[in-house]
Amino acid sequence: MNHSGALAEIVEATVEGLGYEFVEVERLARGLVRVTIDTEAEGGISLEDCERVSNQLTHVFTVEDVPYERLEVSSPGVERPLKRAKDWVRFAGELARVELYAPIHAEGFPEAGRRKLEGRIVSIEGESGAEVVAFDYFEVNIARTPGVAALRSRRPKTVEAAPVRVAFPLSAVSRAHLIKELNFKG
Repeated sequence: MNHSGALAEIVEATVEGLGYEFVEVERLARGLVRVTIDTEAEGGISLEDCERVSNQLTHVFTVEDVPYERLEVSSPGVERPLKRAKDWVRFAGELARVELYAPIHAEGFPEAGRRKLEGRIVSIEGESGAEVVAFDYFEVNIARTPGVAALRSRRPKTVEAAPVRVAFPLSAVSRAHLIKELNFKG
């Protein structure tokens, strides 16, 4: 068995059968299979959750004859990837970074358009396979490290430009992930 779609189906069925949300599976160098899981439960994914899924997947991989050297099961972390339409629905209203396959054009964008966008997910609508994301693009001014937080706190406040509302098909998204505001104050 070497088809990645089949691997994803096996992993997704196993993860969701255990009551967790399947985020992604990656086949990496040296036989590593990395599985990312999530939950909507308070407190998120624990080490015990990862162990439970890992033990079950080890058994399933043996039964299904899935070749691998190592298995890693983890939570998506604060900058969770947005992979499927239901992720966009769940995280509507949240800040995100989106990379598109091709630039889109909008009022206020450079002539060549923009391929990388930061801003807020507004909504996602449309039939399965033809979903369209509404997105408010603006410069997300968030410190992602303690050093950047310290630099920003010394800078004078600037007036934020109004967001630019854009829409793009979900199929146009190369990669996307949430942007979390981290508190570096003690």
